[in-house]
Amino acid sequence: MIAQSIVRGVERDMQEKREIRMYGCTEAQMREAVEQSITFRHSGPAMMAASLMSDAQEMINTEYGEIDYMRAEDARQCLNRAKWILFEYCDNR
Repeated sequence: MIAQSIVRGVERDMQEKREIRMYGCTEAQMREAVEQSITFRHSGPAMMAASLMSDAQEMINTEYGEIDYMRAEDARQCLNRAKWILFEYCDNR
């Protein structure tokens, strides 16, 4: 019983770290931020995803100088958040 609890805790911790690497936050934090967003409430999830993709474009715009690792990482996480919104709220399977 205790071993199973430890395993579940480790798995939960690993999943949380994976989400933070992928999105910059956990899925629970992202869901809360998305659902509290004015854009989400007034324009819908697809517009919010499009806005995030525009943000990612700005992050990789070379007009602002050379793209370093952190800018590229921020853009990657931003695109992952946009995809998460599309799959979570717009996928009508």
